[in-house]
Amino acid sequence: MNTIILLFPLLLFVQKNSSMGILVSGPNGPIIGKVGSVIGSSRNGKHYIKGPYKKRTGTVSEKELLNRKKFALAQVWLAPLKDFVHEGFRGYSQQSQGFIAAKSWLLKNALISDADGLRVNPALMKVSSGNLLNPTNIAVTPTETGDLKFTWDASSGGLDLSDQIMMLAYNIESGVARFKTTGQFRSVGVDTLRLGLAPGNNLHVYTAFNAADRSRQSDSVDLGVVKM
Repeated sequence: MNTIILLFPLLLFVQKNSSMGILVSGPNGPIIGKVGSVIGSSRNGKHYIKGPYKKRTGTVSEKELLNRKKFALAQVWLAPLKDFVHEGFRGYSQQSQGFIAAKSWLLKNALISDADGLRVNPALMKVSSGNLLNPTNIAVTPTETGDLKFTWDASSGGLDLSDQIMMLAYNIESGVARFKTTGQFRSVGVDTLRLGLAPGNNLHVYTAFNAADRSRQSDSVDLGVVKM
């Protein structure tokens, strides 16, 4: 029989297997860590407990295999954009934000299956989600120096002119991304994304705006493919 020793209010030991859990709010609060066969964890302010992992022995169904392929594809597609979507999906919901929220969006809205197989449609993808309004007349053009020039209507329309542009250029085939989440202010009306890439890149370009106080951000705008 396991002997439990409680060191109020922080640590809970189970002597038999030397497991340790942390009682983050005293003896009646959630456990973080392993206590016996119980594993406690926390994510986004919610607390969970689960049992130890058990190796699966049954046959994997076709549906499960397809789901695994979808998750793997979403993970690979989003990996180069991790830091960008961390900002773009900040505060997305009480359950998820950042990379996890972006992955959920991709799986639900931008993953398609057709004659070419399973793939992500970048035109259907959001790399930022929020209720901040974007300026009008957003456009992007390549520069003679091999960079991307973004322009937009700098008039306020009652919005905070200190909001900042977020710029992203993604070569999906090579998995190379260039981005900036703290670009020029809304009031400036123009900014340049430095690329440092060799000629011959087909870049899918997105933009969004980040609130000056970082309380929210806009939905991303898909600007299509720019050939460099």
